Amino acid sequence: MGYPSDRKYTKQHEWIQASGTTATVGITDHAQEELGDIVFVELPKAGAEVTAGKTFGSVESVKAVSDLYAPASGTVTEVNGDLATSPENVNKDPHGSWMMKITLKNPGDLDALLSSADYEKFVAEEGGH
Repeated sequence: MGYPSDRKYTKQHEWIQASGTTATVGITDHAQEELGDIVFVELPKAGAEVTAGKTFGSVESVKAVSDLYAPASGTVTEVNGDLATSPENVNKDPHGSWMMKITLKNPGDLDALLSSADYEKFVAEEGGH
């Protein structure tokens, strides 16, 4: 599966799609594949501050619990409430099932992240797909 080129990616397997100072965050197809069936998603509340590289929540699968890392710093404006009752949506459509929306503190944070091509290369080198 290809990774959408309209986003940036982290080495912890999150994606971020920015439009001005607003950004949407989720996890990649590779991440959901490694996790297996997702049974619970823990997300911050609207108004919470997130910091680039720090955890903002977790994803629980039948195999393990994995921390989620913020790709950029900012303030949470919205979380995807559907994931509370249907966490499996992340497995079905990882690039369509966003987790949170944030107002970016510093849009320059995104410059440090991977492009879709660089992320695909990183996953391949990591022994992924």
